[in-house]
Amino acid sequence: MGVNLKDIVPKKEISFDSLKHKKVAIDAFNSLYQFLASIRGADGTPLKDSKGRITSHLQGLFSRSLNLMAKGVKIVYVFDGEPPALKGGEIASRISRKEEAGGKYKEAIQEEDVDAMNKYAKQNLRLTEPMLEEAKELVRALGLPCVGAPSEADAQMVWMCKNGDVDYIASTDYDGILLGVLRLVRNLTLSQRRKVPGGKYVTTFLELIETKEVLSSLELDQDHLIALGMLVGTDYNPGGVRGIGPKKALTLVRKHEDINDIFKEVDITNWKEIYNLFVDPKFSKEYKLEWNEIDIDKIKDLLVKRHEFNEERVDNLIAKYKDECKDHDQKGLSEFF
Repeated sequence: MGVNLKDIVPKKEISFDSLKHKKVAIDAFNSLYQFLASIRGADGTPLKDSKGRITSHLQGLFSRSLNLMAKGVKIVYVFDGEPPALKGGEIASRISRKEEAGGKYKEAIQEEDVDAMNKYAKQNLRLTEPMLEEAKELVRALGLPCVGAPSEADAQMVWMCKNGDVDYIASTDYDGILLGVLRLVRNLTLSQRRKVPGGKYVTTFLELIETKEVLSSLELDQDHLIALGMLVGTDYNPGGVRGIGPKKALTLVRKHEDINDIFKEVDITNWKEIYNLFVDPKFSKEYKLEWNEIDIDKIKDLLVKRHEFNEERVDNLIAKYKDECKDHDQKGLSEFF
């Protein structure tokens, strides 16, 4: 879910050229759930092999990664670890919503209601351990670094960015700015269209958010920005404070120099515990970032042999990637002459 600050956070449109040769850490779970939601039939059925194993996440991961790599973006996928105890309530709520959606999906099948099937199938997305392991296997076969976070991927990515190991983090959430990330990229996809609830499509752009600019624009320091996010609602206190949206929260935090005084006005009983998760998050310094050549044999073993992907399509995507890389390399060399 993440914190919703889209209406007050300054952002600017950038092009993929600005990410060329830059290192970008991507929230793996965030991306995989996107693929599970979007790559499926009209009735909500995800891609599967003949054994009934879901492959939508592998299809999305393979094609998007190659597209970004062809653009010269040096990507690294970061996977979530154990969630903080405070996130237990949100996780339990998600599980409950998925179970409810699963029941409605079965009813929709019986009623042959294709629209309802599609709707409730997307609300019942699940990433199993085997699916995650194969996603990591594919990432490594693509020659990309794969980092496992001890807890939240956002916290791990922010540390990597602060430490200078990556230039940007990429996520659909705004949690990274509460953690003090230097640069956050949203909508890291070559498609400029995104489907929203109701079936409509909206135009999207590659967006850059810099925490320094956020703090300057909102006239806040990092502590007050965290407090603002908590008022609006985070994964650790879903929904935030009733009746307080981003703009009202901004007015409230600006009133008080001491953040303790903010929480005397509102009811967040465990606010210090939540606050500390943003100030002192768990992350690991033990990781290795290496980018290697793609291993076509391993890719085909996973996608074609194990999951029955069309070999010609896999070959074509790899060939397209190599051609685009050559084209970029030649354009890059021309800059010196």
